[in-house]
Amino acid sequence: MSDDKLQLYLAHRAALLDYASPIVGCRARAEDVVQEAWLRFSRQDADTKISHPASYLYRIVRNLSLDHTRRMATEKVQPGGEEMLTDLPSSCASPEQAVTQQDELAVISRALEALPERTRVAFEMHRLGGFTLQQVATHLGVSVSLVHQLVHDALRQCMAQLEEDL
Repeated sequence: MSDDKLQLYLAHRAALLDYASPIVGCRARAEDVVQEAWLRFSRQDADTKISHPASYLYRIVRNLSLDHTRRMATEKVQPGGEEMLTDLPSSCASPEQAVTQQDELAVISRALEALPERTRVAFEMHRLGGFTLQQVATHLGVSVSLVHQLVHDALRQCMAQLEEDL
């Protein structure tokens, strides 16, 4: 290992840290990048002639910093993330929950079929279709307060049917 390389590194170390810090986002990561750059720079064969060693060292730091930033962006590293993922509940319903949900859906479907058509349409448009009460009222040609009452009646009927059947 050449003393010239070491002297060059030591002379530029603080500036290299200042150069890498904004790229990688913090001083601690910049320390790691500059250390890795030193290792790569120092491994160059003595026979290899580098015309501008300081520029070459800065280029190594820049490339390593950008590589680190890209890697962090694609990995989206979260400390302890793996453990957090194993502790999260599954987004899939268990077989028992799936059967219960299917049963509830069937009950609600039967309850909706038993409703008067205007009540069912008001409920489906507002609660399932995302229409405002005003839009439903305009479509049905009734007042907003009547639509509100129709939707409320449909909800009450569905809840009563669920309590009765399950």
